Formats: sequence, C-alpha cells, structure tokens
Amino acid sequence: MPTKRSRPRRNLALVPIEVVERRIAMARGLKVMVDSDLAELYEVETRVLVQAIKRNSNRFPADFMFQLSKEEAAAMRSQFVIASDSAVSKRNLRHRPYVFTEHGALMVSSVLKSERAAKMGIYIVRVFVKLREMLSRNRNLAREFELLREQQQRQGKQIEQVFVVLGRLLEPPKRRIGFK
Repeated sequence: MPTKRSRPRRNLALVPIEVVERRIAMARGLKVMVDSDLAELYEVETRVLVQAIKRNSNRFPADFMFQLSKEEAAAMRSQFVIASDSAVSKRNLRHRPYVFTEHGALMVSSVLKSERAAKMGIYIVRVFVKLREMLSRNRNLAREFELLREQQQRQGKQIEQVFVVLGRLLEPPKRRIGFK
C-alpha cells in the first residue's frame, strides 16, 4: 500500500526584526510596507497577495492600503537601489506597487489565511510598535536636548553679564577719590 505523501512543512521561523524594519518605508508621510516585501515575508507570490486583496477590497480602506503613483514608485525604487535584497528594486516597472500601513499589513494576514501569515502579521505589527516607541523616545530626547540648549543659552547670557560687571569694576577709576 503506497504511503500518502504529506506536504513538506514550511519553516515557520520568523525573520530577524532588522529585516522587517529595513522593509518599512515612508510614503505620503506614513510608515508602509510594499506588497512585494509583504508577499516575501508571508511566503506567497506578490500576484497571489494582490489577488487576495482585490477579492477582499472591502477590508482595505485608504488608511490601510493604497497604490503608489508612478512618481512615488520611482522615488521608492531609488531609495532601495542600494539595498539589493529589496523586492522593490527587483519589481516589474510596469506595475505600480501597493503599500500597506501597519493595519493593512495585519489585515493582509487575515485574508491570506495561513499559519505563516497569521504569525508574520502579529510579528510585523510588533515591529511597527517598536519603531513607534523608538520614535517617541527620540522625540523625548530631542525635546530634552532643546531644553538643555535653551538653559545653557540663558546661563551663557547671565555669565556674560557677570563679566561685563567685573570688567567695569576692574577698570581704573576715571576720577580720583579723596582730597586734592
């Protein structure tokens, strides 16, 4: 009796967080991931990902996903020229990519309905949260630095005034004091 071959299980190990971070780009002032990068992380073809999204278009409002204009796509490609592992630089130039915000990337995992997609969706959201926390820390650090700079400027002006007064005290008197 022939044995039934089981489908080989894919490696469900998640990629290093730095790999996901490098694939997050800025478009229209939002942190986004390109469809081909998401497809690679979810281990599906880009066309499969786009088909699933088109079948479930009601789940992807404009704040979850949008298609880049030709100019935006060209600008994004030029950002990734150095990164040879980026799918954006390898992408077919005739098609404008879709990009997904944090919520869109999570929604993609729900329409793909695979174990890998579910785990990667959660993982990607955690990366977005980590980046948001880092940005918040950097903003707080910048604010504290600005306060220190302003304080130093105030103290510098006060020290300058002290030197002006000391300079006046050290000048020889212009008129003599005492009897003539």
